[in-house]
Amino acid sequence: MTADEPGALISPPKRESANKHFRRSDLRGLARLATQATEGVAGITEGVHQSVWSTLGVPGRQPQRTGGLTGLVYRGVVGITRGVGWGADQALAMLEQFDDTPIDRTESAQRSALIAALNGVMGDRLAADNNPFAITMSLRVDGVALDLLRPADPAAPASRKILLLIHGLCMNDLQWRSAQAGHAHDHGHALADALGYSALYLRYNSGRHVSQNGSELADLLEQLRKNWPVAIDEISVLAHSMGGLVIRSAIQHAEERMLSWRSCLKHVVFLGTPHHGAPLERAGHGVELLLAGSRWSAPFVSLANLRSAGITDLRHGNVRDRDWQQTATPSSGGDTRMPLPLQPGIQFHAIAATTAARRGPLADRLIGDGLVPLNSALGRHREARFCLDFAEGSTWISYRTGHLALLHSPAVTERIVRWLGA
Repeated sequence: MTADEPGALISPPKRESANKHFRRSDLRGLARLATQATEGVAGITEGVHQSVWSTLGVPGRQPQRTGGLTGLVYRGVVGITRGVGWGADQALAMLEQFDDTPIDRTESAQRSALIAALNGVMGDRLAADNNPFAITMSLRVDGVALDLLRPADPAAPASRKILLLIHGLCMNDLQWRSAQAGHAHDHGHALADALGYSALYLRYNSGRHVSQNGSELADLLEQLRKNWPVAIDEISVLAHSMGGLVIRSAIQHAEERMLSWRSCLKHVVFLGTPHHGAPLERAGHGVELLLAGSRWSAPFVSLANLRSAGITDLRHGNVRDRDWQQTATPSSGGDTRMPLPLQPGIQFHAIAATTAARRGPLADRLIGDGLVPLNSALGRHREARFCLDFAEGSTWISYRTGHLALLHSPAVTERIVRWLGA
């Protein structure tokens, strides 16, 4: 078995194949997006049209829906669009079946970044529509997906210690690596070299609900433990931003289902995780409420609603299904979470960042790392029941550091080595 094959568990590809920016299924994915976009524009146009009619005293049969001949025209546009979209989808799918060009399992970093961003913004819709652009969760090494259903290669240099790296919203597993002073820096590779871990990277659809990704990750880690070439003694996790919420959810699912990998989990390190939400999503929610406040702007609420389920989970830091299921409506801004303390038996660590040079009331509350406030990243909350109880010495602040810089900071690596090496 070679590293280029799906079953290779550790060894990176010995020979890189040519990067590809496009896949055979991309045309079908673009066609589906175009169909959805056309339907959305037609809906907004009809909503504005009906707002004008309503000011003249002409009611519609439904809110933001025109009646009579005008309504039939809009329904016809949508119907024709769906018909054309379905036909194009079927034709392109048929062409894919007759294309015998071998699929290159690697892909360009540019393509990966674009697909990851698209999934972060509307990944829940992509998944519901079975769009080829929807990311399927997988464990990866150097960008190559592991196939946990195939027999493992006994010769693969697998360690009994696993380090799992989980990316954040709109990102992917390749973005853990960057050039620093002319040298490539990657927390996973550095920790593998320093502490003997086998570094595995998770790729997932960050537009789905955190709890849905957490449930799938819990099952994936159970497969990993059963199919790994050697017995796993330790699993440690390094999670950036939303990834921290995903692993907290996965732990909860593992405890509820009594999954065996939970007993192997020793360390979890959070990097800029919005445990109690991020102001950016709250700002998006505020725009949504403002648009809904006027009959003229109400049709454009659908644009504000383009935020994915994953993004809305960042409003308060939802981790479990009930956190978002108990929300009365998608427009409700209330925090409906139930407190979820850090689980016992695991050493939790939190690294927060701030672009400020030193701490202060204003910097802590308003600045943070540009996306996540310090208190949220450190698990602090004005209500004691929501506070996360990190052990003394298990939190650290990186100054003059932005949210994304946490991924590539050598100082962050040094701090993690101290914690995990202890």
